[in-house]
Amino acid sequence: MPGKSKVIMNEEKIARALTRIAHEILEHNSGAESLAIIGILTRGAHLAKRIAAIIRKLEGVDVPVGFMDISLYRDDVHSKLDQPVIQRTEILFPVKDRDIILIDDVLFTGRTVRAALNQINDFGRPRTIQLAVLVDRGHRELPVKADYVGVNIPTAKADQVVLEVVEKEGQDRVSIVEGDNNSVPDNKAGRKNVKKKGGKK
Repeated sequence: MPGKSKVIMNEEKIARALTRIAHEILEHNSGAESLAIIGILTRGAHLAKRIAAIIRKLEGVDVPVGFMDISLYRDDVHSKLDQPVIQRTEILFPVKDRDIILIDDVLFTGRTVRAALNQINDFGRPRTIQLAVLVDRGHRELPVKADYVGVNIPTAKADQVVLEVVEKEGQDRVSIVEGDNNSVPDNKAGRKNVKKKGGKK
């Protein structure tokens, strides 16, 4: 039975966080000319499009945007009973010598990011790979740290951080759903798809 749910970011707060991330990316990279953005499906891809649109408005530069499904690159893909539904990876630009901005929705254990790094390297060797996330909820299992963070949220490991986006759910919202602290969640249960009972990715 789901625990209590608390909204921690509404549409306005999400928009402000993404705008701040876009400004930080531009400042760190001295503009947008060297940038390319890759969003991790599914919600990271929506956030990637929004950050690219903000950069376009600020700099007048159309930054290339790609999307990736990291399911087959996960280190636990063969250990799960429920096999992932594979989505399309679309990176239609050269990554060599680019400053790649990798976009994810929620940073949890770090295993999704590790898988994404492996997949990007199959496309070539970027100049840099920088990580931007809307939410960092802690509980890292790998030495992964985001370069750009919308908000840091203290959570219990069993909690779920649920991101809803207007493109899929009709609204922008980040909520924490209290979990059963007597159980340990699956690796991606902390960013569960609100329309499914199982954990995402």
